[in-house]
Amino acid sequence: MREYYVYIMTNHSGTLYTGVTNDLTRRVNEHNMQVGSSFTKKYRMSKLLYFEQTDDILSAIECEKQIKGWIRSKKLALIKSKDPRWIDLAAGGTR
Repeated sequence: MREYYVYIMTNHSGTLYTGVTNDLTRRVNEHNMQVGSSFTKKYRMSKLLYFEQTDDILSAIECEKQIKGWIRSKKLALIKSKDPRWIDLAAGGTR
């Protein structure tokens, strides 16, 4: 069964980026190398703050669209509910 991830990344100034992928490790590495997305290249997204996993691509895409439509404070509340200290989850941080 395939896995899909909805994730939120940030940069040094706190800009947020929401995406969806089927390989979270690869995608975070691509963001860190500034490959694959003009937004993440421009804003240098480097820190994974939030992710959730599903086995349904349509659910993942719908969740991504929903989060992207939220105001910043709602996104921050979601992040803080899972990662209150904004630890980079890709760097070995735990939930």
